[in-house]
Amino acid sequence: MYISFSNKPKQAQKQKTDAAADPAATGTGRRRGVRAVSSAVVSLGIVSMLTDISSESVSAILPLYITGFLGLSTIAYGFIDGLYQGISALVRIAGGYTSDRLDQPKWVAFVGYALAAVARIGLLFASGFAALTAVISLDRIGKGIRTAPRDSVITASSRPDNLGTSFGVHRTLDNIGAAVGPLIAFVILLLIPNGYGTIFVASLAFAVVGVAVLGLFVPNVRAQRPFPDAVPAASVPPAPRAPRPPRPKFDWSVITAGPMRRVLAAAGILGLLTIGDGFVYLVLQARSDFAAQWFPLMYVGTNIAFLALAIPLGRLADRIGRARVFVFGHVGLLAAYVVAALPMADVAATLLCLAFLGAFYAATDGVLAALAAQLTTPETHGTGIAAAQTVVAFTRFLSAAGFGILWYAAGRETSMIIVSVLLVIAIPLIALLLRPYLAARGREVDA
Repeated sequence: MYISFSNKPKQAQKQKTDAAADPAATGTGRRRGVRAVSSAVVSLGIVSMLTDISSESVSAILPLYITGFLGLSTIAYGFIDGLYQGISALVRIAGGYTSDRLDQPKWVAFVGYALAAVARIGLLFASGFAALTAVISLDRIGKGIRTAPRDSVITASSRPDNLGTSFGVHRTLDNIGAAVGPLIAFVILLLIPNGYGTIFVASLAFAVVGVAVLGLFVPNVRAQRPFPDAVPAASVPPAPRAPRPPRPKFDWSVITAGPMRRVLAAAGILGLLTIGDGFVYLVLQARSDFAAQWFPLMYVGTNIAFLALAIPLGRLADRIGRARVFVFGHVGLLAAYVVAALPMADVAATLLCLAFLGAFYAATDGVLAALAAQLTTPETHGTGIAAAQTVVAFTRFLSAAGFGILWYAAGRETSMIIVSVLLVIAIPLIALLLRPYLAARGREVDA
């Protein structure tokens, strides 16, 4: 038996009980920004911030490290960058499905974060193409395992009408780390020329701290087990627990049919036309002394734009429709490609390109996860989010590998123009494909 020790009127007590039954609603009301989301979202944001400091300090120097320090070709870099983008596709659905079936999203995510930390140790010893490929693969497999369970915890900790904002807050914290990581790498290389080993040591330290914070401080919030609405009195023995209801049968049709099928197709087509940021930065570096001198900081510029726009665009997606923001976010990607392809070598062109890239990620990364959660049931949130992310990761792997070959055959500017033209054609076609959902908000989508 659950009782309360409050002397408030019954109506006020009922409101308190109703709020406690929904952990996402507790203490949020109609507040905005960080205050409008749960502590679990903020805690996961801190974990992602630390992990991104670790991963982005490495990815910021990876193009130069591979093509300059190791002396490999752009084809080799395209393959490794494709692995960096897409190897996680092999395990994303498995991670999300395991999270849903075990109902332990935090601990499934923990395994993924721990694998990525182990991969940081491998970076200290990898000095050739094969070894680097193995280490990158392990790191990205860890990312694939953790992403959907982590986003499932965010979904379970948020109100349906506030989901885009929650993902925006998380992605903002995440991208603070994504901006700090390249800055750390830049400072290390400034003080220690060719100090790549020092960068790898710093990366390992941040990864270990992130794993520790996740294990010790992030609650294991699950959509299928709401919090109890009161605490049993010490003097009153609790009533016998009712038998746990059987777990609902997992419905794969939620993922493979209806609205999700259109979303997966749209994400895949657009993913094929999303080349790795490293290629864009290499194009800018080749024609601009500014970009060449400050190469690692280009990642900082992109992520500053990302973190500045993540919350506003997440809130906008909640208001006008997540599919709409996702589609129009690719206009920012197109603008970045056009700026990179045009023969402009001034500082303003470089900064404008980075701003467009950041806007693209802010409008698509968390928004796609929120859209997938919106179109799935609580029992399939993790798998649905993982399915969308798997499609994106796999198609970006193909895109990066293919663009490396295209660059080698046609040259950098011509390659960028070809991709830009294809993206001009694809964006309106995707808008038609997702037309039934462009203005849908919250749970308004009808399968």
